[in-house]
Amino acid sequence: MKDRLVTVIGGGGFLGRYVVRDLLNVGARVRIAERDPRRALFLKPQGGLGQTQFVAADVTRPDTLARAIQGSHAVVNLAGSFADPDGVQAKGAGHVAAAAADAGASALAHISAIGTDAESESAYGRSKAEGEAAVRGAFPQATILRPSIMFGREDQFINRFARMLALPVVPVVRPGVKFQPVFVGDAASAVAAALADPGAHGGKTYELGGPDVLSMDDLFRWIADRTGRHPNFVDLPDTAAKIIARLPGSPISWDQWLMLQRDNVVTGENGLTVLGVERTPLDAVAPGWLVQYRRHGRFAKTVAG
Repeated sequence: MKDRLVTVIGGGGFLGRYVVRDLLNVGARVRIAERDPRRALFLKPQGGLGQTQFVAADVTRPDTLARAIQGSHAVVNLAGSFADPDGVQAKGAGHVAAAAADAGASALAHISAIGTDAESESAYGRSKAEGEAAVRGAFPQATILRPSIMFGREDQFINRFARMLALPVVPVVRPGVKFQPVFVGDAASAVAAALADPGAHGGKTYELGGPDVLSMDDLFRWIADRTGRHPNFVDLPDTAAKIIARLPGSPISWDQWLMLQRDNVVTGENGLTVLGVERTPLDAVAPGWLVQYRRHGRFAKTVAG
């Protein structure tokens, strides 16, 4: 990828910053496309002089994508949305793939998700499936990556649960549903690997999961052990959870509730293994930032196991 221009749609986001870092480290020139490029300017110091570019683009507006992707050797689409899944994840994905094809890009990495299903009751799951179909239609040799829930210092998953543990009583929704959390840095490495060898990985779909498979209940208790917080956990009955998910301003949306009806784990061979990426366990990195949630900071005792 050295000296090649890669446009990263959504490069300023959670996964995007890691993808950008990996691409810059192998010498690629990176063009970061965001609706508001200012939100990604923090990435500028990571690249050498002239190695990083910033451009305004919106996946729901094909004209902006044509300008952003022009001249690119490869494209990465990271755009996702719970608020507008049809516009961003379904139609928007097709717009990105069409723009990449029109620009003559040799590779496209499209980020989807485990749980993608055209028959899903969840609008999120359906829109991801529609997006994959649109990508395949416009750019058949795209590599589609489906990560499980991603974790990392800036995530909205592990951190959200850790904040909840300050409460004396913590309700647990769908305690038995399983996840296979994947480190965001590993997902980024998978993107870079796919782009580096599109001949081997183009046209394929890979599911990405870490080495740990945990139920929702397991995950809460693991975070509690690492933060020294031990609230009373209460398994919330599905009937009560359904009512809560329907309420305005609820911490869980109805669509998220529907996504929790199925395990979020890899089926078949793990794409990280195929792409040559060593899987990072939660315990290897998460305790380093979870220290902020300990009652007495880094000097508090924790219980491992």
